[in-house]
Formats: sequence, structure tokens, C-alpha cells
Amino acid sequence: QVQLEESGGGLVQPGGSLRLSCAASGIIVRCNAMGWYRQAPGKQRELVASISSVRSTNYAGSVKGRLTISRDNAKKTVYLQMNSLKPEDTAVYYCRIESSDYWGQGTQVTVSS
Repeated sequence: QVQLEESGGGLVQPGGSLRLSCAASGIIVRCNAMGWYRQAPGKQRELVASISSVRSTNYAGSVKGRLTISRDNAKKTVYLQMNSLKPEDTAVYYCRIESSDYWGQGTQVTVSS
């Protein structure tokens, strides 16, 4: 059974940092492209960052230079390091096995003073 579990969200002030984790089970993480998505209230879910099986990365323009996606295949975990956070980064963040219907349950990130 495939499961994805996000953690690491919370409340942070503008300019602060958070690191999200996505722990996977039931899959061979190194063989799969993985993505982080977010959905803000009243908006559609959007791709934030993705990482391929060979660790090539892709970022939404709004987060380039501030967010970094990485993976630890031995730990079956994908990370999203979030720096210089802005209020507009507030959303529920989800991880996903790319090109599949497997999603985590999401973790809330709130950027506010």
C-alpha cells in the first residue's frame, strides 16, 4: 500500500524558514519523480517543485531561489526547504508521486506576522 505523509508545516513570520518532509512507504522512492504542490484558499492546486529520479529539479517561477526540493532515497523521503517565506506562500502543501493519483494528506504552512 502506497502512503505519503507530509510533516514540518506551521506558522512562521515573513522572511522565515521551514523544511517540509514527505515520507513515503510502499514504493521505491528512487524510481519515481516526486512533486510538491500547494493550494491556497480559493485557489487551484499548483505545482511548486518537482524532482526526477535522477535528481533534476523544476520550480515554479514564484518560488525559484527561495525553495529547494531534495530527496533522500535511503530514507524514502523528499524535502522542501523553504526560505525567505512570504505571506503569499501560505497554503496547504502536498507531496505527490508524479504522474500518479498518490497524494499525501497535506501540511499547513502559514506565513504571517
